[in-house]
Order: sequence, then structure tokens, then C-alpha cells
Amino acid sequence: LLPTLKKENEWLKEPYSQTLQSACLNLSNAFVNFFEKRGGYPRFKSKHHRQSIQYKQNVKVEGDYLKVPKLGLVVARIHRQLEGKLKTVTISKNPDDKYFASLLFDDGVVEPEQSTEGKAIGIDLGLTDFCVTSAGSKYKQPKWLRRYEKNLKRKQKKLSRKVKGSKNRDKARLKVAKVQSKISRCREDFLHKLSRKIVNDNQVVCLESLHVKGIVRNPNLSKAISQVGWGQFCTMLKYKAEQEGKVYLEVDRWFPSSKTCNICLNVVGSLPLDIRAWTCNTCNTHHDRDINAAINIMNEGLRILSLGSRDTASGGEVRPKSGRKKSTTRLPCAKLEAYAYS
Repeated sequence: LLPTLKKENEWLKEPYSQTLQSACLNLSNAFVNFFEKRGGYPRFKSKHHRQSIQYKQNVKVEGDYLKVPKLGLVVARIHRQLEGKLKTVTISKNPDDKYFASLLFDDGVVEPEQSTEGKAIGIDLGLTDFCVTSAGSKYKQPKWLRRYEKNLKRKQKKLSRKVKGSKNRDKARLKVAKVQSKISRCREDFLHKLSRKIVNDNQVVCLESLHVKGIVRNPNLSKAISQVGWGQFCTMLKYKAEQEGKVYLEVDRWFPSSKTCNICLNVVGSLPLDIRAWTCNTCNTHHDRDINAAINIMNEGLRILSLGSRDTASGGEVRPKSGRKKSTTRLPCAKLEAYAYS
């Protein structure tokens, strides 16, 4: 494919060969995922969205510089000392015109074996309280979005008035992208700190298996759910737990965690979302809806572990088997922020 394209397009001879090979490999993987029903049909990406190139070899870190083939030395802000064998480097450009280099290192450290000996915790995710734990802790949803929402709306309104293709529209688009990037970084900072605290304090972490794509179809909740980052939070909990030999487990989303009394296991018939506390009509125990759900999620997770199975509460995997293939190895990744270069 590449030799033919290079003959048709002279400019393809200018980039480093491995970056073109990586692009072809990504395209091949995208079509494989499509034909195996793990994703949609590959689409062309907008030049205004995130762009990236990948280097498999010949990239070096030299002091405060990143030595890149065809580019030479690029000034970089290095966040920490890098140790191990450099495997892959991905340089990306975000919509706000900032460049980042993600470096994948093999540090040679073998991941510890998983153990269930230690403290367990159940987590119920929500909107008013971002998450509630079985220990009774409630973590409020940060107010960073409201802080930037007015500014974002104002800049988006100005963007909508600009003529498409004009330089003024591109300037307005960049201003919108910078505000959105700020919101995204605030969200990631909150999720990283909270997930790290939970993993450090517990050996077994249990959550509900949420179908976020299905939940956001509710027009009244779609915006709020899209902003909180439940899926991103679960991903962070999972990989951080696996790195430390701890257990991350998801309970079937159809398990009635909110409607089940954690004392006598009585299940109430109906429990609308506006009811935040209820009393069991069997044992007369008064429950906070979210704390009760978190306790039930923890108990169900421990029950599944005691059976020696990682299946969900209903005895089967709720999520379809046709998901993205997992990498056989997980390597630590260090990030460098590089200045824009021409």
C-alpha cells in the first residue's frame, strides 16, 4: 500500500517511514475491529481534532530535549526521571494546539499477583454525589464545570457567528478548545486523585457494571452523565488496582443494589430516583439509598469472589464478548509536554 501511495503522492516521501507504517497498521486494526463487530466503520478524522504520530524506534531523551527523526531536538518539559527501555513514542497535537509526547517504557518490573486479603469497598456512582462508598463516605461532584460553563457558552456563541473557513473562525475555535481542554484537565485531575486514594486504601474494589451509552440516551440526564466521567473513573480504578495486585470487580448492572435491604436482604418493589432514603418494611431499618447500594455492591462482589468466579451477579457476563482486544502486556507510560514546533 505505502509504495503505491508514495508514487501517487510525492509529499508522502517527506515523513519518517515508521510513522506512515504505524498509520497503516492503525487503519488495518480499525477495519479488523469493524468486521469483527467491535467498532464502527473507520471514518476520516477532522484536522481540528486530536492528531498523533507514532515512532517505534530512534527517539531519544537528551536532557530537556526530545530527539525525533526528521525533526531533530525538540524542547520538552520533562515531568520526572525516566527509567527502563524506551519502546514507543506517540506525539500528539490537541485541539487547543498543544503538543504532547507519550513515552512507553519497559521497566522490567513484574506485576504482583492478585490477592483478595485485605479491606474491601463497594462504590455507587451518582450525579449529586459523584460516588458513595460502603464505608459511608460521599464524594461531591466538583464545581469546575459550572465555573467554566458561562465562559464556554460565551465563546461558543461567538464561534457560531464566524464565517466558516475564515481566520477569525479559526481563532474563535481555538479559544473554545482551550476552555474545553481546561475542563477536561480539571476532570482528569479529580478522577486521578480520587481513584488513587480508593486503590491505596483498599484491596478489593467493587462497582456496578454501568452501560453509559444506554444511560445517556435519557435526554434529562445525558449532559450531566457525559460530564462526570464514570467510564474514565472505572478505567482508572481498574488499571491502578491491577498494577498493585489488587482486585477490581464489576457487579451486574441489573443487580437490585438500591432496592435491597443490606440487613435482611428484602427487596422492595419500586424505588423511584427522587426517593433518596427509605425504610425496610421487614426489619424497619432506615437506609440512605446510595450507602445501602454501595454496601450491597460490596457484599455481592465478595460473594462472587468467594465462588472463585469473576462473572457478574446474574451468573453471566453482561457486557458483550466482542470488545476491544486487550494488550497482553501493560507498561508504565511517562508523559512529556513539548513546545509546538514548525
